[in-house]
Amino acid sequence: MKKNILIVGASRGIGAAVARFYDAKDDNIFSVSRTPSAIGEWIEADISKPEGIEKVITTVSTRRIDALLFMGGVWEQEAFSDGYDFRKSPFEETQFVINVNLIAPIEITKGLLNNLKQSENPRAIYMGSISGLELCPSPEVANSASKFGLRGSIQALRCGLKEEGIGFTVINPGLVATEEVIEDMNSGRTPTQNPIPLADVIQAVDWILGLSKFTEVGDVNLMQK
Repeated sequence: MKKNILIVGASRGIGAAVARFYDAKDDNIFSVSRTPSAIGEWIEADISKPEGIEKVITTVSTRRIDALLFMGGVWEQEAFSDGYDFRKSPFEETQFVINVNLIAPIEITKGLLNNLKQSENPRAIYMGSISGLELCPSPEVANSASKFGLRGSIQALRCGLKEEGIGFTVINPGLVATEEVIEDMNSGRTPTQNPIPLADVIQAVDWILGLSKFTEVGDVNLMQK
């Protein structure tokens, strides 16, 4: 049976790659993003704002969701470069990062719980970061706070909604080889390194979605060698 998969951040980066993968498998895709997505049913929404979150929930309406995938994320403008300075990061930037990376996943998950419960094996997967792990410090304050908060909120959902039968997982990767990351390395904005292949992240997502309903997966940490 085809899966109904809602992908937040589906127009670029990890989200776009995941959307293409499941579209090729002929699953039904809901693509949530601010910029156009040619894959599946595009839901144009700015999830940094309450009205964008509400649009996602109302557009899906009562349809079954088998997999809720938060594959997008934002960070400070100068993040991961020598130009980052916490003291120069404005309030609006901090608020935007927290809204997208933490508040939106919480509220969209809340709004789609009944849709997930219609599935025989519902899963929700969230793209975290090694910046949200205790032993992987990063100077980007808003991004790190949002990723730590995301892990905490998903742990709470796993605990509080255990009887609902929904699998909640956070994938915490290091630097992933998206087009944006490759461009940043080529331009010298970020140091040249060996990022995690997109195919590895997709494989991790697909592995989780392929597990039986009797298996829960907590955090999955993907480190660069």
